[in-house]
Amino acid sequence: MLRMSETPIELEPQLSVQPSSQPEPERGLQSPPLFQLPLPTQDPTEAQQQAQLQPELQQLSESNPEHQPGEEAKPLWIKRQRLLSLLFLVFCLCAAILGLIYYMSYNQTDTATPCLSPACQWASAHFSMSADPFTQPCDYFLFSCGSERLSPDNGGRQRGKGIPGHPQNQREKAVWTKRRRKSEEREDGGLREGKILDRKNMLLQYLREILESNDRLTNSAVQKAKGFYHSCLDTKSIEAAGAEPFLTLIQKLGGWAVSGQWNQTDFNSTLSLLMRDYATFPFFNLYVGKDPNEVTHGSTKRYIQIDQPDLLIPIEWNSKTQKSQAKTQTLRPFLASCQRYLALLGAPPNTSMIHVGTFISLSSELAVAAAPLPYRLSKGQLYHRMTIKELQSHAPIIDWLGCLQTAFHPLHLIEDDHVLLHNLPYIVQMSRIIAKWLNKHELSTSSPLHTYMVLNLLHTLMPAMDSRFSETVALGNSEGVAPRWKHCVFETERGFDAVLTHLLRDRTAHREAEEIIQNIFSTLKSKLRELKSTDQKSMKKVQSLIPRLWTTEEIADEAELELLFSKVSVSTHSFFSNYVQLLSLWQKRLSKLLTEQDEAADILSVTPFLRGNELIFPMGMFVPPLFHPTYPRAMNYGVKGFLIAKDILHLLLPDTQQQEVWVQYSALKIASQAYQQSLKKHPSDTSISGISHTRLFFTSFSQVNCDSDPYREFMPLEPSFLITAICAKSHLCPTSLECPNKTQHHLSQKC
Repeated sequence: MLRMSETPIELEPQLSVQPSSQPEPERGLQSPPLFQLPLPTQDPTEAQQQAQLQPELQQLSESNPEHQPGEEAKPLWIKRQRLLSLLFLVFCLCAAILGLIYYMSYNQTDTATPCLSPACQWASAHFSMSADPFTQPCDYFLFSCGSERLSPDNGGRQRGKGIPGHPQNQREKAVWTKRRRKSEEREDGGLREGKILDRKNMLLQYLREILESNDRLTNSAVQKAKGFYHSCLDTKSIEAAGAEPFLTLIQKLGGWAVSGQWNQTDFNSTLSLLMRDYATFPFFNLYVGKDPNEVTHGSTKRYIQIDQPDLLIPIEWNSKTQKSQAKTQTLRPFLASCQRYLALLGAPPNTSMIHVGTFISLSSELAVAAAPLPYRLSKGQLYHRMTIKELQSHAPIIDWLGCLQTAFHPLHLIEDDHVLLHNLPYIVQMSRIIAKWLNKHELSTSSPLHTYMVLNLLHTLMPAMDSRFSETVALGNSEGVAPRWKHCVFETERGFDAVLTHLLRDRTAHREAEEIIQNIFSTLKSKLRELKSTDQKSMKKVQSLIPRLWTTEEIADEAELELLFSKVSVSTHSFFSNYVQLLSLWQKRLSKLLTEQDEAADILSVTPFLRGNELIFPMGMFVPPLFHPTYPRAMNYGVKGFLIAKDILHLLLPDTQQQEVWVQYSALKIASQAYQQSLKKHPSDTSISGISHTRLFFTSFSQVNCDSDPYREFMPLEPSFLITAICAKSHLCPTSLECPNKTQHHLSQKC
């Protein structure tokens, strides 16, 4: 870790000049010595002569009628002295006025306009429950970010034993116990408030508020998105429907042998139908993306990419045999769960075991041909280019052209179109396995391949089914259950991402967001120019970038949204049917990616990304509570400005991940300098709870939770410790932040 004593010269804070938020006594009221003008001096002999001649001059003046008392001539040196005194007084008055203007402009504490918006009122209440970095400057010794042993209720911070003998240990124990108790009282669907305070979850919470708002809607696409979300929340209707919607869907597919009613549908026809209408890929996965070998040459062409599937059976990689295999320790629970699924779907108990056995046997054979990504990468199996015709010769059991044309309808595909494969050995072996199972005459009536595809469809539709299916830990799902609202926001985004993007655009403060982006990036470029360690290639890349907020050009207007979702019919009380339509929408969006020139930004993205020579900032970065247009700028720069600077540094200088202390220190310094520059352009700024601008900036920064930082595993200390580092070398802080000598002595021993 970089010790503060080892901070490079380039990193020493050189912030813009700004007076302290608390004026020093009598400063500006006394004239500096430079402006104290000396009185004119006289020669001693001249003074003696004037004293001797004084009586005579008086007599002459009394006897001379021309010299009246009011018209008496004054010595020249007296007039000069009075003139200089007058000029000095005028100069002092001007200096006092300028000093007062400067003080009021840059250090508004008592006269700053208070922010009374609802967002500011929330922030004020939040500050009152948080530790003040200026009254507890050594708080960072008591916490650490990045621990893997974080309890679920500590908000991303690991509470340690602290430093032995530290005076704050006993004093803060009661405070933090009280705060933890309050946090525990605000549970939301099983997740504590402190746990969800990371940037992605803040965005999800904001989208939730949008979807649950009671705004008057004129756009039918927005109405359908909100209707879908609320049908997802309607668990009562979902429970009442049970398994009946899925059983009805099976009949549309020709039935299945499990129920004894199967029309023996064609294998490739069923596979194509599952891919197009239900986004289900039992034997292989389909993606759309660029070829990285062409991207380096500036190509933006996208290809259909074919990969091994996400197998439902739990598998593991055997490094000795270099093959995958089913996990023996989880195979028995998996078998029991599959039997329970079939029972819920009405399968006769005497035949369900046969179908489950063939399903596991087929899954195990496919698992042997699969391989983990690192192995495939080492063998050069990724991005293998070939035509659809060549693929047909390698894996003839699949009607590749027919399946791909159906899945990507209405796009026109031909045999000479190229596709990219990520595991050709698996595709070849998969074709052989399917051919073998199709030719097993003794299993022709049980149709194991058709049952295998239906169970994969069940896995796809499980999020829309009642709790009996979700509570059964099977088919490879063993993750914890998220709150229902979060699950519904994710599902709504999958199908109605264009609608959510439109709604988010209308609520984003574009002017304020663009201003902070431009100011932070401009200051960051100046900072990088000062660093001797920045190579010329990186510096040239940074100078050529154009930062901007991702907004209007890529977002559909209301008319386009109406047309896009015109064929979607949302039912208020049938989430299953709504979900089936969502899958179709998702597959159509996949097809659209093949023809689009520009890749659409992810609405759930919360970090900047590069697109050509543009540095794009997603709108999801500028949502409350990390950013709000009514916040004082000190708050927005202290929180969002710091995060923007840190994200850019990580994006443009990826080798700095292990130097997280340097990155965070530099980001805070950049944000502080950018804020000082904004004050010079626009001196007025609001405040919260009467806190001065500088103090509000640092206090806001101290509220940045460890969970907000995707690189927190590289940060050994609480981010707020940087406030002490900045204040140690800067005149901006309202008070001097020092830790007790006992603490510093113990720290030096530990280091």
